Amino acid sequence: MVSILWSSTLDVDPTIAPIGARSDASRDHFDVLVIGGGNAGISLASRLKRYGFHNLAIVEPNNKHLYQPLFSHIGGGTAQPAEAMKPQAEVMPTGVRWIHDAAVTINPDNQTVQLVTGTVVTYRHLVICPGMRLNWDAVPGLKDAMNTPSVSSNYVYKLASKTWELIRELRSGTAVFTMPSGAVKCDGASQKIMYLACDYWREQGVLDDIRVVMVVHSPTVYGVDVVDQELNRKINEYGVQLYCNSEVTSVEGDAQTVTISPVKNPSDPAEAGTTQDQVLHYDLLHAVPPQVAPDWLLSSGLTRLGDPGGFIDVNPETLQHSRYTNVWSLGDVAGTKNYKSGASLRKQCLVLAKNLKAVKKGKEPQQKYDHYSATPFTVSRSTVVFAEFDDQRVPQPTLPWRGSMKEHRATWILERYILPWVYWHLILKGRA
Repeated sequence: MVSILWSSTLDVDPTIAPIGARSDASRDHFDVLVIGGGNAGISLASRLKRYGFHNLAIVEPNNKHLYQPLFSHIGGGTAQPAEAMKPQAEVMPTGVRWIHDAAVTINPDNQTVQLVTGTVVTYRHLVICPGMRLNWDAVPGLKDAMNTPSVSSNYVYKLASKTWELIRELRSGTAVFTMPSGAVKCDGASQKIMYLACDYWREQGVLDDIRVVMVVHSPTVYGVDVVDQELNRKINEYGVQLYCNSEVTSVEGDAQTVTISPVKNPSDPAEAGTTQDQVLHYDLLHAVPPQVAPDWLLSSGLTRLGDPGGFIDVNPETLQHSRYTNVWSLGDVAGTKNYKSGASLRKQCLVLAKNLKAVKKGKEPQQKYDHYSATPFTVSRSTVVFAEFDDQRVPQPTLPWRGSMKEHRATWILERYILPWVYWHLILKGRA
């Protein structure tokens, strides 16, 4: 088995001077300051440029820009790592200042952001979209287990290739796949890799020799009826043992065991996959950690009161902060009602950009986000179940054919090939 040391951070270059630490009298000031240069920050800034905004800046410490939906394909052996990464400099919008640094403190009363280097930046409008933090310490033993030979996670770019090597090498034993409770970015990715692995093992003729376990916190496999029907059909087809209303509460990397516990106060106890703690030995563990907003946001005074996840307190429709009208948020750290995905972000970006444009003209924000989200489930190595739904998990299909939320080859082509092209060439350019 392969063992790869890993880091939960991306490629940050501390030797590159950001904008230079200067005295308060010479602070950099921007009409719109965006914290975070991922999908949210880049696509929003690009759209704002097209709407006539000029004095823009993005705070982003990482040198690499990643397209996360392909991580599952890398882990499943259906994509190469290079397809999911570009240098950050290549995706920065023309005319937008890249502050190659990281935020550590926001003072919304003074309209300032302090950076790691000590630089203080001021703003007229602030957009917060730094992405969520993978909270490895929330599950005892998980962080240490990531450095052991049999554990991986496609939520870390550098580990996706390790996942594929583990899948290729496994010929018998037990494979455990986990989905944590709480808000999770691209939550379907917790399951996508399991279906890709099962289809590969079936092709290799070893699936019957592998016990496949999926642990989900929800009372059903996903929570959207038509999608549950399709996923349950594939789960039965692959012989997966599904634990609902359950979660992994500890990992022993050296012993190769996980403890699976029932969730507290399940919404449907009848669907529980376990009623007491179970210790399960694994030969392969694909773990997805709980996720929260970055720690430094908690001291900003901008998060929702009593929210343990640390999400920004915005109007979930206009994306404007509930107390500071010149503060906005979208994407994973925004306190919205939707399930967090690139599809939801695309709609949020359009709403926020139009509302900022209105405010710039002295008007009230009128555009409203409809809580839409989508998750493409790669249920085999050539088919996808394309789930589209709102915050109540009511189906909201947009694809132009009947039965679009069923298993299809066409949605595989869309998810695997068309959407990555759209992302790099249209979404990040503010054109989709």
